[in-house]
Amino acid sequence: MTRPADPITNPPVTSDSIAQALSVAIHEHRIAPGTKLGEDELSEIYGVSRTVVRASLQTLSHIRLVDIRRNKGASVASPSTTEAHEVFEARELLEPRTARSAARRSTPADILKLERHIHDEHAALDANDSGRALYLSGLFHTEIARIAGQATIAGFIETLVARSSLIIALYWRRESALCEKHAHHALVQALADQNEQQAEELMRSHLVDLHSALDLRERNERTLSLKDALSS
Repeated sequence: MTRPADPITNPPVTSDSIAQALSVAIHEHRIAPGTKLGEDELSEIYGVSRTVVRASLQTLSHIRLVDIRRNKGASVASPSTTEAHEVFEARELLEPRTARSAARRSTPADILKLERHIHDEHAALDANDSGRALYLSGLFHTEIARIAGQATIAGFIETLVARSSLIIALYWRRESALCEKHAHHALVQALADQNEQQAEELMRSHLVDLHSALDLRERNERTLSLKDALSS
């Protein structure tokens, strides 16, 4: 007698899964900086208790994607122009040296993974999904930090990349703020060739260009509701 197949069930919604979903939505610019993240609304959206939601917001506050203020609740972080400069200056100091180390340590499997990132990033750009492209671009940078084998620095870079996503959402002035279309290709080639100096120089110039693509004088306001953003 054939045993009936087990029914397909959805994985449980946890604080970690909510934090991940919110993080992706913020990185993809579906939720704008400054948006209030009400516990009641998120509880309704995800069908969980406020305690679970509160734990997810605390997780995001630790990596500075979310600000939590007493008597005001949680909202998506909104970096100032001063912090925007500081974040990109820090990336310009850290990531070139990390790219040099990654070039020394990269394997064919690492290169294939980075090439898949680029393919997916360009597919998102071709589909006019700039938020998705930005999210994938950030993953590309954190993956290079992982290849470099410097766990402590990789943690710093991951936080800086997360802040960069918020900064771009507020201050970008041209589409290349996502990353110049061929900049990542050149970086991957330098890593594949294990050309440490070229990888370092390309990463530095790439980040300087990204920094210069921001207009740090005015904000770009967005109005998508929290419910619509998380259901898209």
